[in-house]
Amino acid sequence: MALVQSGAMVMRTAVLALLLLTSASAAQVPAGNSLGEASGKIDTIPPPRDIAYPGTMSLSVDATDVRQGIFRIRQRIPVAQAGDMVLLYPKWLPGGHSPGGRINKLAGMKFSAGGRALDWKRDPLDVYAFHVTVPAGVTAIDVEFQHVSPTTGDQGRILMTPELASIQWIAHSLYPAGYHVRRIPVQATLKVPNGWKIATALRPAGSDSARGTTFETVAYDILADSPAVAGLNYRQIPLAADVFLDVFADTPEELAANPAQIDAHKRMVEQAIRLFGSRPYDRYHFLLTISKFLGDIGLEHHRSSENGVDPGYFAGGDPAHPDRNLLPHEFTHSWNGKFRRPKDLWTADYRTPMEGSLLWVYEGQTQFWGYVLDARSGMLSKEDTLGALASIAATLDNTPGRSWRPLIDTTNDPIIAQRAPQPWRSWQRSEDYYNEGLLIWLDIDRIIREQTRGRKSMDDFARAFFGVKDRDYGELVYTREDVIATLNNVHPYDWAGYLRRRIDEIAPKAPLEGITLGGYRLIYTDEPTAWIKAGEKAAGTTNLAYSGGFVVGRNARISTVIWDGPAFDAGMTVGTDLLAVNGRTYDADRLKAAIKAAKGGREPVRLLVKSGDVYRTLDLQWHGGLRYPRLEKVAGAPSTLDQLLAPR
Repeated sequence: MALVQSGAMVMRTAVLALLLLTSASAAQVPAGNSLGEASGKIDTIPPPRDIAYPGTMSLSVDATDVRQGIFRIRQRIPVAQAGDMVLLYPKWLPGGHSPGGRINKLAGMKFSAGGRALDWKRDPLDVYAFHVTVPAGVTAIDVEFQHVSPTTGDQGRILMTPELASIQWIAHSLYPAGYHVRRIPVQATLKVPNGWKIATALRPAGSDSARGTTFETVAYDILADSPAVAGLNYRQIPLAADVFLDVFADTPEELAANPAQIDAHKRMVEQAIRLFGSRPYDRYHFLLTISKFLGDIGLEHHRSSENGVDPGYFAGGDPAHPDRNLLPHEFTHSWNGKFRRPKDLWTADYRTPMEGSLLWVYEGQTQFWGYVLDARSGMLSKEDTLGALASIAATLDNTPGRSWRPLIDTTNDPIIAQRAPQPWRSWQRSEDYYNEGLLIWLDIDRIIREQTRGRKSMDDFARAFFGVKDRDYGELVYTREDVIATLNNVHPYDWAGYLRRRIDEIAPKAPLEGITLGGYRLIYTDEPTAWIKAGEKAAGTTNLAYSGGFVVGRNARISTVIWDGPAFDAGMTVGTDLLAVNGRTYDADRLKAAIKAAKGGREPVRLLVKSGDVYRTLDLQWHGGLRYPRLEKVAGAPSTLDQLLAPR
């Protein structure tokens, strides 16, 4: 009887659910309304094939219009057959991990053959694709367009000034769909103003005053990975027999590197080669621009890197400046990210989406080795390197967003956020795989050193994983399983479980064991480290992230508010203008003095702020005084961190 009753109840429940569903559907679609009908979307763009392209493209970039910042591009592209030909503008850019191709900067698009204009249209599903109608008998088509550099910073990175130009072939060209980019040969020519010099990993093949400099014919992927920098004020500094520092600047004075600075850069190269035990390049060029006007950049390439910094890198530069970490990081990428590349990130063309599940290796371990090479070479002092690690550890340990979001999900952020500023960075998280990845690899080094009693370390992993096939600048892909297998070859351990807990699972606390079990402790004092002072000066900020939970940016505008911190509880938001402190006009020293005076008391620090046209007074209930992170050596404890940072 009970079974019969139960079956009847199930039947009645099913009928009721059907009636409710029918009723809801009827309510959602009012009678008499027109109903749209979905149409199938058909991708008409041919997928990439691993076959040779029939012919060699030519690409000419005229970068002489430095006053208006306009690159004028001409291409001749051989034709495989008549009919619909699809040309692609690069969308998924290596190193950016996202669909960041600047299609909005293209203008004046024209296609022709033998002087006759050809019909074209943009693909309805992919705005990065152009369909060109090729008549019978045509063997090549000519393409003409302009790439317009931003003229102000809010339009994007400025690529051209009266003294400098950043030439990114990948941004100044189209390529035919249907082929692996490594199978499309291309010869590029670059024209720059008279008196300018050019630096690139490409080899010149000839030059004349009318056309400019023509470079060797290479595959399109190598061209795309071999940017050029050109400018009026130029100095090349050899760092090794096959490694060069190519420096361009707004003024000749900014080129004045002293012998000690040059020696530090030479040691950085030497330490990297000792670490990895190979060179994944035939030659390497650090393309360094020191400019107040050209946009900053840090972008890896296989045989070069684009490094853009503000004035003062050499001339009167702060030894603790954050830019000291830029070149070691980008150089490490030649091994990690360019030669050894995650399998799901490698693509056959620049239309196929890239996947970032291993960015905690690609970027996280590169971040790790970048700071290690800083310390080992003296690009940063050991003290300043420890200051940087303290700041990283404190930031991640005070990130409340880690309570809901695992590290692996932040590897999607280049696509989700496109590196745009976030209103609640500490709660949303954003690309934490960089610095949290650093902390994880720091702890892995500690584990290996402790369990092997100092016989093995991450240096052994680096040589085994990256130091293969000397002078090979192709791509050797890897998976998570390959990483784990190499770790186990260095020292057997439950690396799969360790990485699962650190990468895939929610971790309410940052992975600080590489520090706290590595001979140091994270503490807070009322005096900032040299690293924090240099960072504040470079960015024009007042860092009170641990002294009330906020950062004041340029022009007294709030740039960071820590979620659920005292400033958050007071009602502060990013973008708020800070006008007064305790009834007096705001300045950084007055704000710090007020926070210091409120320590141990009960009265709030009163802040007058402006959001839009609304003025408010916020009561900041923070009584802990000024707090800045630093690493303190544990007396008498062995330090794996000291061992890691020591020169080789």
